[in-house]
Parts: sequence; C-alpha cells; structure tokens
Amino acid sequence: MSVARSIALALERSSWIRRMFEEGARLKRELGADKVFDFTLGNPEVEPPAAVLAALRRVAGDEDPGRHGYMPNLGFADVRAAIAKSLASETSVPFTAENICMTGGAAGACNVILKSILDPGDEVILLAPFFAEYPFYVGNHGGRVLVVDAGADFLPDIERIAAVLTPRTRAILLNTPNNPSGRVYPRESLRDLAALLARLPEPPLVISDEPYKRLVYDGRVPCPVASEIPGTAICYSWSKAQALAGERIGYLALSPRIPDAAALMNACAFANRTLGFVNAPALWQRVMAEAEDACVDVAAYQHKRDLLCDGLIRAGYDVQKPEGGYYVFLKSPIPDDVAFVGTLVRHGILSVPGTGFGRPGYLRLSLTVPADCIERSLPGFAQALRP
Repeated sequence: MSVARSIALALERSSWIRRMFEEGARLKRELGADKVFDFTLGNPEVEPPAAVLAALRRVAGDEDPGRHGYMPNLGFADVRAAIAKSLASETSVPFTAENICMTGGAAGACNVILKSILDPGDEVILLAPFFAEYPFYVGNHGGRVLVVDAGADFLPDIERIAAVLTPRTRAILLNTPNNPSGRVYPRESLRDLAALLARLPEPPLVISDEPYKRLVYDGRVPCPVASEIPGTAICYSWSKAQALAGERIGYLALSPRIPDAAALMNACAFANRTLGFVNAPALWQRVMAEAEDACVDVAAYQHKRDLLCDGLIRAGYDVQKPEGGYYVFLKSPIPDDVAFVGTLVRHGILSVPGTGFGRPGYLRLSLTVPADCIERSLPGFAQALRP
C-alpha cells in the first residue's frame, strides 16, 4: 500500500529533527554517548512538580464510580470552571466554563480550532520563525499557509501582516513566548495588531499558542494576548510548565469577546469528537483542577539559558538571550545554517537549522539538557568557529 502523496511530501519537509535524531544515534555509536551533546528535542529532563504528582496520586486512588467514563466532549464542567476562573484572573477577560474546551494538549487545541474555522483554501498567517508543525496543522484542515517574516527583533511586523491579509484570511497564529526565538511579545506589539484588526470588517481570529507562558525570565510578566486582542482563541498545554510532554493535556479557550463565541465553541466540541480526541483524558483533567498553577523551577532554566548564552557570546557567536520558553535561537556564523549545523555535528553537537522553522540563517538549541552537558559542549562550539 503506497503512502499518500500529501503525507510523503510532509514527511520530507518535516524531517530535520528526525534526521538529527538519526545523526545523534550514529554519533553516540561512534564517539560514545558522553561525547555527544544533543540540543535538538524540547523534551524536559526534569520531573513534574511535587504538587502535580501528589494530585495524580489522589485522583488515581479515588474509587468513586464513573471516574473513568465519558464526559461532555468539552470536558468536565467543574474542571472547565476552574480553568476559566484562573484565565479570568490572568487576563481580566470574563471567561466562564462555557468558553473552555479541554483538549489533548496545545496541539490538539490548535487542530480543534483550525478544523472549526477553516474551509478548503482559507488562509492562516504564520509569523516566521514558527513552530515547525504549524504548517501541517493548517494543512490537516485544507488551509493555506501565508508566511510573514517577523522583524529582525522577531516581533510581529504589522505592515507585513497588513500587506498579506485577504478576505479569505481566517486566522493569525501567534506563539509567545515564541518557539524558537524566545521572544515574549510586548503589550505594544499586541496593541498594534489589535488596532490593525479593528479596522477590518471581518477580522481573522487570533490563535494564541501559549504552552511556554509560565516559562519567562528576568522577572518578566508576559502580556496575555486575550487581554489586548478581543478575537483571541487560546491554546494551552501543561507539557512545558509541568514537564508533562507525554501526557497530552491542555485546553482551548475562546474569548467571550469573540462574536458568536457560543456557536464557535459548539463547533469545537464537534471537532474535538470527530477528530478522534473525543475528550481530554479524564484523569489528567481532574489533576489540573487541583494543580493547574504548579510549575517547574523556572530559575533552573534561566541558569541554563545564561550558562549557554554567555558561553556562546564569549566564543564569538551573535546570540540574543531568550526572554521565555526553553530554546536559544542562535544566529549562524555563516549564511547557510544547514551547513553550519553539519559543522557542529563534527564536534559532537546536535542542533536544528532555522530553515526548519521558516527562518534560515539561524539554528535552534534546546535548554532541556543537564547543565553539565551545556558546560561540556562549549569547547566544541568554540572550535566550530575556527577555520
């Protein structure tokens, strides 16, 4: 049985991280695992917070009947009410349980909202650099991607966005803190975008993908997108803040300021079911009702950020410290980022080229490695700059 052409092409386009994984396996066989420094995957090496594990034990031990059965496709009403209360406090927007759909992580939330708003050929704007899976999410539902380069500072370029808007533009997908750049969009950027959209008779939905919102550094308090842009759909996952990447638990929140928000949420409940998610995992919904605000030690990530960035700067690299998330988006010392990724491989260092995130000339390094791995990798980074 042949593979669908669309999937074959998608596999070819999405193979950077897979290629680097395979390259890493080869290097470990040849050099030994202790001489290979793998910065490719955003897979937390820390364990979930104690409060989350304690809540999991309590929930798993509850033997009340019906704890593991079906519930409404949107999720348990009491869990959604708890999430809405937290969001309302965070954003000053009056979210209620009716605005929340519990999902299989932020990826599930993104696919649910895109399925609910896109007809074939409808457009979604992505700001480069962007999470590498976004084009596939849009393509899953017949959408067409419009890539708009962010500015040199990796912030939204309002003029460029305005230039590509058409009547078929159904959504703008934002990601702050951004994967891979680490930028946290300031209030001014969000207000500028809101002003642009306010001039349109039928503005596109802003989909705000926020899995890193609790991983911010240097005392920053990120501005919630929904606070500044009325037509916002929030996609959230606890994968990053609670080191739960394998558990696939998150939510989709529709701002009550979206016109016909109730009708759109009804569509999302249908999409959640028919995409095959049916509902988010019952056990993890209950856990999040108790421990949704728990977070890993952000200071530890900030320490590793400083350790890596300061070491790279000393070696001669051009690097901006990320403001949030857990990636460093390093400027390649040569225009061909793919070639420089190959140079680093010869020094046992695995990274992902910026080309895979829509921004050639850069490479992404993950901070989800032990601090000693960063320290031991720095001589290799320095040697890679030498002729």
